[in-house]
Amino acid sequence: MRLKCGLKFSAITFQYMGKNNKPQKNTGEVEVSKPKAQIMAEASRIEESTLYSSKGHFNASHFWARYHLYIGIPLVVLSAVVGASVLAEFDPKRIIAGVLAVVITILSGLMTFLNPNQKVTAHKSSGSHYYSLMNKVRIFRTVDCWREDSEEVLTEKLKYFSEQKDKLNETCPQIPFWAYKKAKKGIEVDGEADFAVDKK
Repeated sequence: MRLKCGLKFSAITFQYMGKNNKPQKNTGEVEVSKPKAQIMAEASRIEESTLYSSKGHFNASHFWARYHLYIGIPLVVLSAVVGASVLAEFDPKRIIAGVLAVVITILSGLMTFLNPNQKVTAHKSSGSHYYSLMNKVRIFRTVDCWREDSEEVLTEKLKYFSEQKDKLNETCPQIPFWAYKKAKKGIEVDGEADFAVDKK
């Protein structure tokens, strides 16, 4: 039987290479204590929460980046048109310049009031922090929890991750509801958080 890229390699080839040729258990066969199972379940909750928060912040960051372009580019173009029309002879009564000046004032006010650049930076940074924490928790759940560490050590690590999530919840900007809904759809329907290795 030929194996592709080592799939199930350890489960088949090294199955009987333990002490006294006893088959080695993989993580799907290892029994865990109830406290350790609870630790892993709570880690899964933190991982899921940070996934949705991360994706939501990235969605909000993307929106504000586009908003900045959609308002900023017309603002620059209209400013140039106003400057040209003031100097041009085709608008002797300056009607076009007056209308465009009002539009420029409104767009400038929106840019100043909404400050999309700051929102882009804040949401992108928040998304990155949540994503980083999610990765750490996933490694903790899928690797560290299967080691021989005591339940007390694992509980302390879990508490640390929970505290990190609480700090992010306190310091990061609130995710707009539409960005959360888009993240939820992207994760649950479109599979945007799925990794190929997890589908095997």
